[in-house]
Amino acid sequence: MFDTILQAYLKMFMNYVNFSDRTNRPDFWWAVLGNVIVCLVLGIIIAIIPGLKFLYTLYSLAILIPGLALGIRRLHDIGKSGWFILVGLIPIIGLIWLIILYCKESVPEQMSGSVG
Repeated sequence: MFDTILQAYLKMFMNYVNFSDRTNRPDFWWAVLGNVIVCLVLGIIIAIIPGLKFLYTLYSLAILIPGLALGIRRLHDIGKSGWFILVGLIPIIGLIWLIILYCKESVPEQMSGSVG
């Protein structure tokens, strides 16, 4: 299981500028779990050594673009435009809606190559 999480997490970083492909549901959620684990570990480190709060800021900046790319690729996988990620900006309901979209089944790739 740890190997699966690590592979999906590393794949997210390797495809950090790829906003046009697709990410299947398991790869998306394993990468999200990897991110949560890293955040928890950073939180524990910061609780023990408060002077290292800058590490969380650095990690947040490092994960921003890869996380956006991952979310957009997941939306492409369910047949939605990447712009649907902006739904998450709507307080509370937008985040719930986005999570529901991320949980949907993949749709077959269209022959024309355009998604959304």
